[in-house]
Amino acid sequence: MTKHEQLKDRDHLTVRAPAPDWYRQAMACPGSVHHVENNGCTLQYMKWSPPEGRTALGGLLLVHGGGGHGHWWSHLAPMLAQDYHVVAMDQAGMGDSGRRDESNARDRADDMLAVIDHADLGPGAFVVGHSFGGLMAMRLGQLYGDRLGGIIIADSPVRDPDGDEKPPRPKMGNKRHYADFETALSRFRLMPEQTCENTFLVEHIGRRSIKHEPEGWTWKFDGNSMQNRRFDEPFHEYMAGMQGRRAFVYGEDSKLVRPETVKLVKRLLGPAAPVVGIPEAQHHLILDQPIAFVGTIRAILAGWLAHA
Repeated sequence: MTKHEQLKDRDHLTVRAPAPDWYRQAMACPGSVHHVENNGCTLQYMKWSPPEGRTALGGLLLVHGGGGHGHWWSHLAPMLAQDYHVVAMDQAGMGDSGRRDESNARDRADDMLAVIDHADLGPGAFVVGHSFGGLMAMRLGQLYGDRLGGIIIADSPVRDPDGDEKPPRPKMGNKRHYADFETALSRFRLMPEQTCENTFLVEHIGRRSIKHEPEGWTWKFDGNSMQNRRFDEPFHEYMAGMQGRRAFVYGEDSKLVRPETVKLVKRLLGPAAPVVGIPEAQHHLILDQPIAFVGTIRAILAGWLAHA
């Protein structure tokens, strides 16, 4: 990449909307980029560590939702990295990770474990998965939960197959190519769609969701990874079978996690698992209420560590 290309790339990633100091401080700590091969796919992840002289309390893997990428967490990771070695991965077929023809929940659970091991997060690492990433983390917990310190599921729409609720079927649409970066950015939307007062965070995500191909600018996710069949696995069984510590965090105004969902989650996880609603947060609670979300994650992890 030439110097001009590097400057242009940096310009594309610079948020223009007014943003608070905590966001600017987070962007000054970009983390280091790493890669690991697993099951024929190159997985990319970013890593942050506590300040020099500060001992980490453990390792923490952050897993984004469908069609997302590790930068859904890069505004929060530096805050969590005050106490933990923090890793945010790009799932296969999304972000800057490689592609497979198809990946099921077991493949993605194995990917998470490969990243945890490669990043040296240590025995007893914690995992936080949002939305689709949380569904995949349920499978991780069912298969390998005894190797982890605990898993926090964030606003993942698990459904009772015998209930009236239908599983989510978000329409990602066909990938289009745009003539320039700014046109592509103007077409960025949260899925499922919602309002978000923190426009700087929506812009932050959008700017990191776009790549250039010979046909033009387009989204980083692979269509094969985003087919609706990804919701067809028995996630309620995965949740019920999770080993080790587990918790559930949701937005109280979420369109995907309704009161009946919360009741189901409490039944599947059992009375010992924290189930915490964040006020005035919708499905994308890491954008709606980022500071409250970080505080909630810290509190749950601290409680687990206190009883380790």
